[in-house]
Amino acid sequence: MHRLTIEQAVEGLRAGKFSSVELTRAIYDRIDQVEESVSAYIHLTREIAQNQAQEADRLIAQGEKKPLLGVPVALKDLICAQGTRTTCGSKILNDFVSPYDATVVRKLKEAGAVLIGKTNMDEFGMGSSTENSWHAISKNPWSLERTPGGSSGGSAVAVSANECIAALGSDTGGSIRQPASFCGITGLKPTYGRVSRFGLIAYASSLDQIGPMAKTVADTAILLNVICGKDPKDSTSADIAVPNFSQALRKDLKGMKVGLPREYFTTGLDPEVEESVRRSAKTLESLGMEIVEVSLPHLEYAVACYYIVACAEASANLSRYDGVKYGYRSEHSDTLMEMYSNTREEGFGKEVKRRILLGTFVLSSGYYDAYYLKGQKVRTLIKNDFENAFKQCDVIASPTAPAPAFKFNEKTGDPLQMYLSDIYTISANLAGIPGMSIPCGQSASGLPIGLQLMARQFDEETLLRVGHQYQQNTDHHLKSPPL
Repeated sequence: MHRLTIEQAVEGLRAGKFSSVELTRAIYDRIDQVEESVSAYIHLTREIAQNQAQEADRLIAQGEKKPLLGVPVALKDLICAQGTRTTCGSKILNDFVSPYDATVVRKLKEAGAVLIGKTNMDEFGMGSSTENSWHAISKNPWSLERTPGGSSGGSAVAVSANECIAALGSDTGGSIRQPASFCGITGLKPTYGRVSRFGLIAYASSLDQIGPMAKTVADTAILLNVICGKDPKDSTSADIAVPNFSQALRKDLKGMKVGLPREYFTTGLDPEVEESVRRSAKTLESLGMEIVEVSLPHLEYAVACYYIVACAEASANLSRYDGVKYGYRSEHSDTLMEMYSNTREEGFGKEVKRRILLGTFVLSSGYYDAYYLKGQKVRTLIKNDFENAFKQCDVIASPTAPAPAFKFNEKTGDPLQMYLSDIYTISANLAGIPGMSIPCGQSASGLPIGLQLMARQFDEETLLRVGHQYQQNTDHHLKSPPL
């Protein structure tokens, strides 16, 4: 049962083939079997899940048909869920118990989902390998000596290793798509504003977006329909009608155009990844799409721009962790200033400190115009690049990551190399457009390779339509890790 998709689980539950209690137990049995090897979760919510599963069975018996009724789902541990620890993968929030539900959690509960637990992540979402978690290092189920990607590495592992039916992650610069690529699953970053950020612990507020991580594009569509929509508690959530994403999957691709950006296929791209992506474009062409070359001329500035904007916002957002209001407080302080300083020194990890320092520097007097203001101008140029490219095509296809999953400690000594692993995903966040990673092949050593699809703002329907038709005609998403 732990191998089921959302569609299969809902069908089986409604047909009475098994109960939600049995399905939830099967997921926890799977977790007990493999969790020690992969460390996908920071903590589990067994008692909450059991109660939710029992309630789901009661509603199913009454003929209720909610979209996720009885389906076990995992949450990245920066999404607040009432009565559960929400640690952000950090020592500074290790004992924080959320007093309320994030909007997406409320919507999951209203849809009948069973919350299995909180998944591991790079601290405060800052990382591309889940090596920056204070709790543990999650391992890629396809190869345990390799990273699952980050920062939503735990959610990707949980889905890939069948430790949940689906999960939510968050994406600030590729944190859903890159681990989805590394772990051979489907991951979608919605348009900025499509999903409420209320209850998402902030890293960079103009870039963060919650999104679904699942086994298929069809499952991703179901989850997205549940979590998106205008929320009065989040002023940045867009007041735009939510279509039925599952209906979009049925349309064919005839007459549509897929753009390949010439700047994405240059030096630094693994040959196996390039081959898989180009082969995927040919598959889309065989389904009726026309391949066109497009240009995103400011791509080379995306990483630098991102780390100016994101770190500046992180510096401001993380100033609230001062040992006074909540969270960890240093016990070795004689004065208030010492307490502030010691709490942040002891509570934050190395990468978080690095980004706070970078952000504080680019916002500081005398440097604001030279760095932060210029970063925002470059961001506008990148957004304009995408608008121009979409005049020539309906969807842009590219690699999700420059190479398959890398080994632990391979990039930790060189932060710039780690940052460059997000070079293909960052620009979608800067432009605020939706992006999705789907499995499109494997390396010679059996590691998953991801195809990234990007579309115009609020056009997730096109992404899902193209991705689903691709999966209907390939079997990459059906392959399981050897775990």
